[in-house]
Amino acid sequence: MRFLIRMLISTIAIMVTSYLLPGVSLDSFTSALTTALLIALLNTLVKPVLIILTIPVTLITFGLFLLVINASIIMMASNLLNGFHVEGFWYALLFSIILSGITGVMESMVSSDVKKPQ
Repeated sequence: MRFLIRMLISTIAIMVTSYLLPGVSLDSFTSALTTALLIALLNTLVKPVLIILTIPVTLITFGLFLLVINASIIMMASNLLNGFHVEGFWYALLFSIILSGITGVMESMVSSDVKKPQ
């Protein structure tokens, strides 16, 4: 159930972020849902490999290179999907930053509404 809630939150956050950024286009709710699922899959499978391969650069940049990895994941999703398009790297970088913020706010609102069993 938690996975479904997180995917719905991510889908809505992707729709809001694509609305805010002129360099990002999204065709429909289905495209947003597919994008959320693909980004989750890429974050699970590809991102850890990229992090391990770029440890020296990440250390030299004090972790800022992780933003480049996030933008790369967004660009991969854009290249793999037809209904989701990002114009360039800088829009992908802004998209990943804004998406993280919106998702964080929305998840904190949902988690504060759900009472934890004692």
